[in-house]
Amino acid sequence: MSSSTVAVPALQRGAHHWISAWLPVAIGVGVIACESTVYFGADHTTGPLRHIWESVFGHLSDARWEVTHHLIRKTGHFVGYGLLGLAWLRAWWMTRPRAPFPQNALLALVGTALVASGDETHQSFLPNRTGTYHDVLLDCLGALVMMTATYLILRVGASKRLARAA
Repeated sequence: MSSSTVAVPALQRGAHHWISAWLPVAIGVGVIACESTVYFGADHTTGPLRHIWESVFGHLSDARWEVTHHLIRKTGHFVGYGLLGLAWLRAWWMTRPRAPFPQNALLALVGTALVASGDETHQSFLPNRTGTYHDVLLDCLGALVMMTATYLILRVGASKRLARAA
């Protein structure tokens, strides 16, 4: 058995391991903290996003842009927190490599929910932002969908590897 396949006890892992495991989570939380400011409210993002959208897809009426802008922002919640959920999942998996996937996924979902709740609470105090539990649910759904997709991809990959080995 090669040394790369042997699980190293947590106390023997070096700083590089812990930084590699948790830095993506810290970066993800930092990005969300930056986006949770007055400067990323809908009133500040509508101009730049509309310019990009109309450069690619053509002109939209103001009414149609309102709906499109809302959908872009909510998609950002879903994808952004989905990626944060994956960062949490990876960090827990690297920290607890022998734990079952569902346990690490639950910890990742809790971490995502805590960040989302803090984000929405913070936004409720800003003049041009709103904090809503609907966004927390959307954020958690993004994390859950991406973690479920990861689980399914890993299961299919493991099945194919086992089939080739047989």
